[in-house]
Amino acid sequence: MADRITVEIDQELEDLIPTYLGNVRKNIEKVREHMTASDFESIRFLGHNMKGSGGGYGFDFISVVGKDIENAARASDPEQIKASIAALEDYLARIDIHFV
Repeated sequence: MADRITVEIDQELEDLIPTYLGNVRKNIEKVREHMTASDFESIRFLGHNMKGSGGGYGFDFISVVGKDIENAARASDPEQIKASIAALEDYLARIDIHFV
């Protein structure tokens, strides 16, 4: 089993985090839907939004993966998009959030 990832988040964001992470999971599903249509512009937009929002909530990794998705969509690279989504799902499955 992979190691857990501890993320420290400002306690002022505690009420927002469940909704934010739920939206990230929805974005993963949207990316998959757009992949079936080869809609790289919509995927680029979703990646761009994750890139911009992750760090603001204390999830720098989400921002990094969002940037990777955005760049892969610009390059119309479905394999990199799939790899990025897999990395993001793995991250979401392993995070332990500690509010400070």
